[in-house]
This record gives sequence, structure tokens and C-alpha cells, in this order.
Amino acid sequence: MKYDCIILGAGMSGLAAGIRLAHFGKKVLIIEKHSKIGGLNSYYHRKGIEIDSGLHAMTNFSERGGSKRSPLLKLLRQLRIPYEELNLREQNHSIIRFDTCSLRFSNDFRLFESEIADKFPSEIDSFRLLCRRIDECDDLNMDAPFVSARGLVKDLVRDETLAEMIFCPLMYYGSAVEGDMDFAQFSIMFKSIFKEGFCKPEGGVRQLLSILEDRFVSSGGELKLSSEVSKIVLRDGKLAGIETADGRFIESEFVLSSAGSIETLSLCDPRPANKKLEKGNLSFVEAIFCFPSSAKSFPAENFSIMFFNRGDSFKYSNPHSLFSFDSGVVCLPQNFKYSHPPAHKMLRMTLLSDAPSWRRLEMDEYLKTKRNLSALVLAEARRIFGKAEILSEDEIILEDLFTPLSVERYTGHIDGAIYGSPTKLKDGLSGVENLFICGTDQGFLGISGAMLSGISIANKYLLK
Repeated sequence: MKYDCIILGAGMSGLAAGIRLAHFGKKVLIIEKHSKIGGLNSYYHRKGIEIDSGLHAMTNFSERGGSKRSPLLKLLRQLRIPYEELNLREQNHSIIRFDTCSLRFSNDFRLFESEIADKFPSEIDSFRLLCRRIDECDDLNMDAPFVSARGLVKDLVRDETLAEMIFCPLMYYGSAVEGDMDFAQFSIMFKSIFKEGFCKPEGGVRQLLSILEDRFVSSGGELKLSSEVSKIVLRDGKLAGIETADGRFIESEFVLSSAGSIETLSLCDPRPANKKLEKGNLSFVEAIFCFPSSAKSFPAENFSIMFFNRGDSFKYSNPHSLFSFDSGVVCLPQNFKYSHPPAHKMLRMTLLSDAPSWRRLEMDEYLKTKRNLSALVLAEARRIFGKAEILSEDEIILEDLFTPLSVERYTGHIDGAIYGSPTKLKDGLSGVENLFICGTDQGFLGISGAMLSGISIANKYLLK
């Protein structure tokens, strides 16, 4: 078997890259070790209820016919997907909630700007100056060095609470670096979340994945599921192909991997020694609770996503414990502008976590800890909402919880590091000729960012 390109991983970036290459007549194989596509951003069923996994929503919302510079519209053009097929539904609004202050934002940037003018009147001019610096940033420059966003924002925004509130959603949705971000990544996430905003396909992530899979296969691509890659075969230092876990060799001139940079290079045989990469240290636990649509104890709030933090100082780092309630994300997935109300109400809470702490638990203790954490999450949600009588256990029809080990299992990322290595390979070069990196460790994060990553690397190196 011989292909023009083999793509490792059928997540958003791998599927997008595959579509782009297949459109131009390349013989492409996407190989995925799991039985379902999507990687981190996929879906599963429990008790007949469909649950999206991964990110709570898509970023980079744009109206049909919006700016040609819109990342969403750009990727749809590249993939030849009509805008209407996504059937996107905007968020109601979202919240950044610290103990002493809350800020609302929506897909209309004027709301966020007016909230800052109201809550931090002395900082509105500084905030607008920050916005200009973001607009001027060449955030897609693949050769740009790391620039500390913390340092740059501190020079512009003097109120520390406001600065922390701005960082909170951006880090939770796109930083692999503890305590800081590359300013280019900060700029990308600021525009993605605050200036463009959140949305979801009416049919959930399954709808988006179905569109991508259909487009890839109908364009001539080949998709192989439940097939694990055991080796990326190098001969005389050059790429020869891959070997699967069942011993088959598949030849290809190019390999494009969305499996992560360290994870990809660890598959190389022999392993190259010319790349110094840092292992990711940030992962999450997430608890999910599902209620019937008629549940009386479900909170009446209509926000879509809340980013919360205890105190005024936001610490984004590995807690070196099973979980931390110092900060986190609460999502109410039904609170998007759907054409029909969802059949169930759901609450998802995401918290920073440490994979080694979970790995040290024996299986019985692991399962018991998950059950205990679910109860603690409900109590924390009641504290956040300020209502002890809500979220009654008697009305819960489904609950689930994933840990960093769950993320590691379904993404292959070491220790469940959702955003991969803090060392991003912006140019997509692995150090091995004709072996390229796309997705999380190339540096474009989020659902839209992942697809743009696959497209950009395919365009730059494989469609020259």
C-alpha cells in the first residue's frame, strides 16, 4: 500500500488537512486508533443521551457573508463547505465571574467593551489601546518568537483584576503555558472569544464531524479507524512510511501528524535527537450532569459559559492535586440560540487537574474518587450560583466524569495534556524530512484553530 500522504489522527486538524489534500487529487489515508473520529472533540452516548466531549463550544463565530478575513469563513472556503451546512447557533452570552466582579460578553463585542467601561471606567482607554495592539499583531507569523502576553498586557492595563479577568477565558481555552501565553496566541484567542464569539452546530459536534468525514471520503480520501500506528519508519534518516500495531507497513512520501509533537517523535524508529520539546503539564477533570427539561431544581440562569475564579488573582497552573476549585469553567450547553429547545438540560464543570495524582490511585480508589468528586462539583456549583436548593440529586438522570487519564486514552497526549506541549512548532516542522506536525502542537487551538492548522500545513508543504 502506498499513499501520497498518511495523516495520523482523525481529529479536526487531521480531517481538515485530509480534505484539503484530497481536493487536489492526493491519495490520502487518515489513520485513527479509536473507533470514532474527532479525537478530543467528539461525542458519546450514555442512557440514550448524546454528550459532546472536549471544548464546550466553537469559537470564531461569523455571520454568513461576513468579513473574508474571518477564520471560520476562510476555513469553510478552503474545505468547500457551505456555511448553511453547519447550522450554527450563537451563544446567549457568557460570563467571567471573580469574587468581587463579573463581566459579561457575547458575540457582539460592544457588550464586553461597555461592561469594562462600566466596571473599570479608568481602564477603558487602556483596554482600547490593548485592542489596537491585538489588531496590529501578526499572529499567524509561523516564525515569530515567544512574546510574553503577561508582560505586554501589564504594561497597558494597570488594574490587575481586569487583566486577570481578560486572561481567564483565553488561558482556559487555549494556553499550554502555565501562568502566561505567547502574545500571538493571546491575540488569536482574544479575537476568537471576545471579538467573534461562541457558537455550536445545532446538531452538536457530531454534525460537524459528519460533514468533515463526508467531505473527506467523497473527495477520494481513505479513513481507517481502530488502527494504531506503532512506528513511523525512517530509513537512512528519511521518512519511509508507517507500521501499524498488527505489523503492516504502509508506504508514504509524507506523514502529517496531529498526535502531538513529543508523541509523534516517540513513534519514529529510530528516534531523532534534534528536537528539544517540553512535555505538557496542564490537564482537566470535567463533571457532567444531565437533567430532564422539566427539572425544577435546574438553575434558571441563561448564560452559555461561565469562567469563574475565587479571589482576584487568577492562577493558571497545574494544581499538583486531583482537582482544584480555585477556578474553572461552567457550561450550560442548552443555552445557545437553538431553533428547538434541547430534550435535556445539562451542566458541565471543568477544573484544572494533575494526571500523576490520578495515576497513583488503584482502580477501586480511582472510581470512588470520581464518585466523590461528582458530589463535590454539585456543591461547588450551588456555591457559584448562590442557591443551596438547586441541582437536586433526585432529578439527575445521568452523570459522568472524565479525568486526565480519560483524555490521555482518547487523545494519546501524555498525561492528558489537552493543549499539548508549551513548545509550539509554529512552522509545523518536526525535524524529520517530510514529517509534519499539525493541530495542538503546531499552535492553533480550539475547534476552528485546529482545522485551520491542518489546512495551513497542508497548503504550505504538501500542495506547493
